[in-house]
Amino acid sequence: MVALQCSECKRKNYTTQKNRRNTQDKLEFKKYCPFDRKHTVHKETKVK
Repeated sequence: MVALQCSECKRKNYTTQKNRRNTQDKLEFKKYCPFDRKHTVHKETKVK
């Protein structure tokens, strides 16, 4: 499991699964941030 953190507000909005053998670099998606109320870039971080 990995968390996706918004690049603008720095909040962890989404979680997803990742196969570390196939995808070794960090994930990066453009997803909707409900706090900013717009689509922003979300980058992979660790889940606590």
